[in-house]
Amino acid sequence: MSRISQDNAVAGSRLTRALIYTVLIFFVIYYLLPLYVMVANSFKPLDEIRGGDLMALPNVWTLEPWRDAWSNAQIGVEATGLKPYFMNSFMIVIPAVTLSTIVGALNGYVLTKWQFKGHGTVFAMLLLSCFIPFQIVLIPAAKVLGFLGISGTIQGLILIHFVYGIGFSTLFFRNYYAAFPTELIRAAQIDGASFMQIFMRILLPSSGPIIVVTVIWQFTNQWNDFLFGASFSGFDSTPMTVALNNLVNSSTGVKEYNVHFAGAIMAALPTLFVYIVSGRYFVRGLMAGAVKG
Repeated sequence: MSRISQDNAVAGSRLTRALIYTVLIFFVIYYLLPLYVMVANSFKPLDEIRGGDLMALPNVWTLEPWRDAWSNAQIGVEATGLKPYFMNSFMIVIPAVTLSTIVGALNGYVLTKWQFKGHGTVFAMLLLSCFIPFQIVLIPAAKVLGFLGISGTIQGLILIHFVYGIGFSTLFFRNYYAAFPTELIRAAQIDGASFMQIFMRILLPSSGPIIVVTVIWQFTNQWNDFLFGASFSGFDSTPMTVALNNLVNSSTGVKEYNVHFAGAIMAALPTLFVYIVSGRYFVRGLMAGAVKG
């Protein structure tokens, strides 16, 4: 009887596992279906899209939609393609992510290992900034950028994303450093290490996981931002997301859906690449920062 019961338990376990995998595969297919449609139709001629099935693979494969989206598509009044706006996004995101990560690391270090009177209030105010809706700060931010003379420039967008990212980066580093042994900091102080020496030689070398989390989080949010880009960019500083929207809306007459699909994939490739390369470190870093806080 025990042998039969054991066999029944094994069979039941396999059936349960098969059902779970079936459900998971269904949801994966359902989730990836829009991506498949975009990729498949970005390689089709426009006539094939209009006269065929969107779910079908291309009968005639072509890279023309990708070339048009990159350099020949009309965006606004000029046929510039997405290339210059793609570079604008990198020129905005890379400095903003770097600066907010550095400042967030310093803030987390100070708020956990060099605590001062009122440090809890300061952290609460920084944390509050994470929950302020973007729309509320549009008018104050516009006034500040105008006062500084950088409205409609790449420098202005860098400043906006940098300031808005400080709250999140501080939260990540503060929680991560709260679990770091304070005894190491005290021992370094006794040995005569300065504020920056402790930060650069002890804390920062062990901060790899949380740096990855912060960079991925900031990069994704800032690359995909549309509101700040639409509100504060000029003709020469338009980011990729705004240019993609202009590409879709500037089409007159026949809608070039294959070009639009190719442009949308181009806009998503950097964040997709970041997650593919360092996604496992993202989860590891989140768990490391969740131990104590």
